[in-house]
Formats: sequence, C-alpha cells, structure tokens
Amino acid sequence: MEQNKGSIVTRLQGVKDKSGKSYNQLALETGLTNVYVAQLLRRQAQLKPQTAPVLRAALPDLPEDLLHEMMRPPLRSYDPNLIQDPTVYRLNEAVMHFGESIKDIINEEFGDGIMSAIDFYCSVDKIKGVDGKDRVVVTFDGKYLPHSEQISEHMVSRTRPLGKQ
Repeated sequence: MEQNKGSIVTRLQGVKDKSGKSYNQLALETGLTNVYVAQLLRRQAQLKPQTAPVLRAALPDLPEDLLHEMMRPPLRSYDPNLIQDPTVYRLNEAVMHFGESIKDIINEEFGDGIMSAIDFYCSVDKIKGVDGKDRVVVTFDGKYLPHSEQISEHMVSRTRPLGKQ
C-alpha cells in the first residue's frame, strides 16, 4: 500500500468513528489497553497477527488492505506541532515537572536504570475524586532496565584483545 501515514490514519479513524465505539469499548473487546488500541489506529504500534482477528471482530468494517498495513512495522513518529495541543502540552509539562522526583524514586527503588518505553503498557482511566469530580489517571507500566557497567570483556563485538591491532 503506497499511502502516506496521514491518509492511512484518517482512514483508520474513519473506521473507528463509523463503528461508534470508544477506545475503551475496543479495548474491552480486544483485550488490549485503550492507549494501545489508539496507538494501533494511529499507526504508532504494529498489529500482531494473533490480534488481527480480534480487532477485525471489533471493527468489522476494517478493510483488508488497512488490516495488512497495520501488521507492517509502523513509522513511530509525531508531529512537532502536537505539543501545541493543550492536553499533550500538559502531559509533557507534568512529566517535566515531576520527572526528577520520579527518577529519584526509580533509582531509590530499583537502582541506576530507566523505565522501558518498549516493554511498556499505558492506559487512561476516568475516576471520581474524593470531591466527586472527574479525574484522569494515566498509568505508565514499563519494565525496569538497569544501566550496565561497561566491562570490556563482556563486549561481544570485541574480536581481539585490547591494545592489539
């Protein structure tokens, strides 16, 4: 399929809109997180072959060409203008504001390392606060990846000892 990402995403969003289903409904029907369903429909994630029939059942009007396109490795990208959207801006602001504290706690609890954004789950939930008002819960669930000590002999690409040319 020789289409640009934008036109593919427009078609995918059209299929979702036509279904009348929310991301939460699609998540329940597919067993995926609501954010992952959104990522699939924005070509930010790859549809796995074992999930394709489940997605097709949830979105019966999904054309075969789009289904196959979704199974190709996506171009994980973003529009630099996206930061201008107030929701995206506030999410970025929250991570920037709380980032150092989150990093400190990760290091304290796990050691020197990071949270993976590859082995990663994300969901958005709506709850009622203690005051009865709606609240947004964004969950980042990433695998912990420790930084490795770079010991020369553990480097598999070394084909000859150090110092010998």
